[in-house]
Amino acid sequence: MKPKIVVVEDDQPILDLMGILLKKMEYNPVLIQNGLDALTYVRSEPPALILLDIMMSPLSGWEFLERLRNEYNMRETPVILFTASPLAEERVKEIHDPLLDILQKPVTYDELKAKVGHFIA
Repeated sequence: MKPKIVVVEDDQPILDLMGILLKKMEYNPVLIQNGLDALTYVRSEPPALILLDIMMSPLSGWEFLERLRNEYNMRETPVILFTASPLAEERVKEIHDPLLDILQKPVTYDELKAKVGHFIA
């Protein structure tokens, strides 16, 4: 069975592109447009990995991550943040979470493949 990767992104064209790229890499992408729906989904269907946009509403990627780790106690689920914000990298370093990484937008196929492959052997 292909590993399930939840992609949380509010920009539909980016969400669609991530789905295409992940399918090409032989993964099973689950595409969700907002953090609240994604939290509900991952609680009932834990994925192998979450790809998470930071700048979303009504729940930002940071708020999603906080709830995922603390309220839902899903500390073992790897999360890759993807963002255009250069400040996010510093914040990720401050969190000290070995199962958290970051990709800067625009994301290339090779960058995505390498980051996802790091968490899913």
